[in-house]
Amino acid sequence: MAAGGAVRVLSAGGCRYGRFSSSFSSGGGGAGGECASRCGPRFRPPAGSRRDWIGPPDKRSNLRPVIFYVPPRESRLERRLRELREETQAWNQRFWARQNTAFQREKEEFIYSRLKAKGLETRDETGQKVTLNAEEMADFYKDFLRKNFRKHLHYNRDWYKRNFTITFLMGQVALVKALRWLRRRTTNAGNQ
Repeated sequence: MAAGGAVRVLSAGGCRYGRFSSSFSSGGGGAGGECASRCGPRFRPPAGSRRDWIGPPDKRSNLRPVIFYVPPRESRLERRLRELREETQAWNQRFWARQNTAFQREKEEFIYSRLKAKGLETRDETGQKVTLNAEEMADFYKDFLRKNFRKHLHYNRDWYKRNFTITFLMGQVALVKALRWLRRRTTNAGNQ
């Protein structure tokens, strides 16, 4: 599917049309097959669908998984593009699921240790969760970013490489389709 085409967007309440771009909000979730098995029957395009389908955000990664449309006569170049997009989506899903899980775990540990140092429990007398103020949490965010700087640097480098390759392949696919269309048009004009 070319950038800017319509796709189906699935939500908990059903589906709706959405716009799709080549950057697909940090790639979406796992590969089509993986996602279909992980997300269950509520995230399967109907038979005969001719669009990419975007599912609800994954609970761990917060990324929306995509099931890519496979045309009946998919060329080798189109297949290469689709498989790279699926692989990139799965890679992106794994990274953010791990990163978000580590973030939540470390955040809870930080809050617990700070509350314990103050002699406070994690819940107050009414049962509400006790939180830290913004300045105290800023210490955690700063430390988390510092500890994960190299990991994010490598992720961004790899993400840009993958996006460049995907964009290049999308351009090739679009060029091949345009040339095919021009040949058909020229042939049809010559037959008249």
